[in-house]
Amino acid sequence: MKTLKNITRLVIAGVLMMQVALATAQDHSKTVLKNDDGIRPFKVRFSDAAIKGLQQRVAATKWPGKELVGDASQGAKLVKMQELAKYWGTSYDWRKAEARLNTYPQFKTQIDGVDIHFIHVKSKHQNAMPLILSHGWPGSVFEFISVIEPLTNPTAFGGKAEDAFDVIIPSLPGFGFSGKPTVEGWNNERIAKAWIVLMDRLGYKRYVAQGGDWGAAIAHEMALKSPKGLLGIHSNLPATLPNEAAMALGGNIVPAGFSEKESAAFLQLNNAIKTGGFIYKTTLEAKPQGLSYGLSDSPVGLASWIFLHPGFDDWSYGQDSKQLPTKDQVLDDISLYWLTNTASSSAQIYWENRKNSIISADLMKSDQITIPVAVTTFPKDVYASPESWARKAYKNLSYFNEVDRGGHFAAWEEPQLFIQEMRAAFKTLR
Repeated sequence: MKTLKNITRLVIAGVLMMQVALATAQDHSKTVLKNDDGIRPFKVRFSDAAIKGLQQRVAATKWPGKELVGDASQGAKLVKMQELAKYWGTSYDWRKAEARLNTYPQFKTQIDGVDIHFIHVKSKHQNAMPLILSHGWPGSVFEFISVIEPLTNPTAFGGKAEDAFDVIIPSLPGFGFSGKPTVEGWNNERIAKAWIVLMDRLGYKRYVAQGGDWGAAIAHEMALKSPKGLLGIHSNLPATLPNEAAMALGGNIVPAGFSEKESAAFLQLNNAIKTGGFIYKTTLEAKPQGLSYGLSDSPVGLASWIFLHPGFDDWSYGQDSKQLPTKDQVLDDISLYWLTNTASSSAQIYWENRKNSIISADLMKSDQITIPVAVTTFPKDVYASPESWARKAYKNLSYFNEVDRGGHFAAWEEPQLFIQEMRAAFKTLR
């Protein structure tokens, strides 16, 4: 009988322990879920070994033969790449870039199973307009570093208190310090949904969005969804290309009835296509993984591939000290791709959006956007949309301006112009 009582006590004790364990597991599960929805502070810090490894790989580059032409039409020129690599491997200082990033509040939060890294700088001015800025490829949050302080603290940079913005700059999934998706499906629409969740999680009830390159397509998708709180968007690569222009690309004939400005825009884009300006895009859409092995193995190989982007070809080598971005800023961006090992994961955005055009008004359903859309065209972009196309594409075009300088990466190349355009574009939405 005594033995039976002891066994009974052991069974009861075991059941109680299991209940405690289950309760603890359930509590832990709730905690994990809560943390997943939470926002965690983040600082950038790579090891000395990682930086030394980058320098060693740059120094160990196996160089190809010299190009057979006198310009960069075959790709990055050997002599200029060797000059850049010598500087990159000996004099360039990543720690300065790291310190500059860490000047600003950075965070991570998990959305749809992926950690999203973002910079979030609040203005000291009351009623500042929250503005989410989206980068593209081969850009990063570095695109917008120079505009953060003038946007958030306008009175110190020639603006007025009523010009102030709260600035939110996320790293796209698979880019920079954001997590790398492990499943297919992270296209522009899904990223747009994540940005909407992010702005809601930050507590913003009203805000605006801006983007160029892939960022323009993401802002476009946000506008299509028209979530409560999104007041309007700004694009410097608007989806305004009319169907007749899209159908004629690759040929030599300007569609009938085009004005002088429309013809110029068509020829600008058509020339970029015919001269191989989008060869990187075609490759990444078709076989992103096949290319990624080489890009993940050689820093100089990664740099030479990035330099194929038409937005980089004018200033990629950093030879002109007066031109932005500077040589160091270019290397900040490329080093970020290398140190975070995101050559492969960032390339997936082309695969995910391979069936969509980022500039076709018809494919992008521009006419279905009902909230205000602001557009600025920069003359050295892959094409400068004329106002006539923008007005046909967007039913609610609230602002349009053609500026006299700048290209594809507007905030990087012309930060002062970009700041002026943000203030003007969103003025009526405050």
